[in-house]
Amino acid sequence: MSDAGAVLFADLALARRLERAEALSNARFVEARARLFPESGAGWIAVAGAYAMFDGPSSPSTQTFGLGMFQAPTSADLDELEAFFRERGAPIFHEVSPLADAAVVPLLSERGYQPFEFTSVLYRPIDQAGVKATTPTPEDIAQASAEGVAQASRPASVRVRLIEKGQEDLFARTAAAGWHESGFGDFMLEYGRVNLDTPGLRLFIADLDGQPIATGALNLCEGVAHLAGASTIPQGRKRGAQLALLDHRLRYAAAHGCDIALMGAPPGSGSQRNAERHGFRIAYTRIKWKRSLKSEV
Repeated sequence: MSDAGAVLFADLALARRLERAEALSNARFVEARARLFPESGAGWIAVAGAYAMFDGPSSPSTQTFGLGMFQAPTSADLDELEAFFRERGAPIFHEVSPLADAAVVPLLSERGYQPFEFTSVLYRPIDQAGVKATTPTPEDIAQASAEGVAQASRPASVRVRLIEKGQEDLFARTAAAGWHESGFGDFMLEYGRVNLDTPGLRLFIADLDGQPIATGALNLCEGVAHLAGASTIPQGRKRGAQLALLDHRLRYAAAHGCDIALMGAPPGSGSQRNAERHGFRIAYTRIKWKRSLKSEV
């Protein structure tokens, strides 16, 4: 557990810990898919401290994690990483922290990569005594209304529970319904079914008056609680479900030995604001790079 009086600085040591935790979360998921669906070709490799994942050509997990965080990559390292993706017919993406080695950005630029996506990486220290309750309060609801959000329903009617074996389809269907509008519905349906076979992963569902309306996942990775898998069905939004899921997962993580929580969100998004209201700080903004079509010719 973290010393309650210590300041947790957003430095290279913290960034390495956060980046490795996210890489491990994805590696475990890819390994689970490979076990359940050998025909998928799912797999990963480590090159120069970075983890390269293949989870299918269109999966958001198909990319590298931690490039330049543990050692400076060389052109030969990039050759190996690019070959890994090309051999599997996948696009080549690298998500890079600003605390990565200074050689990374020039190397990517020279090879025709372009930045195209940003993610706020957020963190907060946690312990059993210090996890702040995040179930919506009247102040939370008023703040949401002030930002133009519809009035939230009675928070007390939202109940969070841990998904157990045999409930995979319920989690998967609920998660998929929340992502249907974004085009990731089919991916989330299979994602939910693979998740329960992933070591260290816990799945939670929020019920409103007995009906499932939202999901959230928690990866326990070497003391880091990686929060992901947030999804809310359209008719269940603005009811406080994600705040309740956040609170429940933080408490669960603290009880199971985690001292840091990690999550990613689009910069300036509602997800980022909710996290910041409940103790999260921005560690850094990560940039995703892709190789241009001209460079692939």
